[in-house]
Amino acid sequence: MRKRRRFSQEFKLDAVSMVVDQGQDLYEVAKELEIRPDTLRKWKNKFDSDGQSAFPGSGRLKPEDEELRRLRRENERLRMERDILKKAVAICSDRRR
Repeated sequence: MRKRRRFSQEFKLDAVSMVVDQGQDLYEVAKELEIRPDTLRKWKNKFDSDGQSAFPGSGRLKPEDEELRRLRRENERLRMERDILKKAVAICSDRRR
């Protein structure tokens, strides 16, 4: 069983640059770098859509995705706080009766 290879952001950007900026053939670059052509094509498509932030690295998100994650967490926290306050108001209003 082969171990899955991991490539750095710099390696991916350099490989894509060879195809996009230098105009080299995708298949030749893939052969030279000893990677599969479909892998390089996938990296190129990712670069075309996301630019320099295309390969954030393991465990990291693109800035837009990180912001979305942060906002979702904040939204959930605010909902919980709202629910706690609603319950507190209900308890206080029951005590007054």
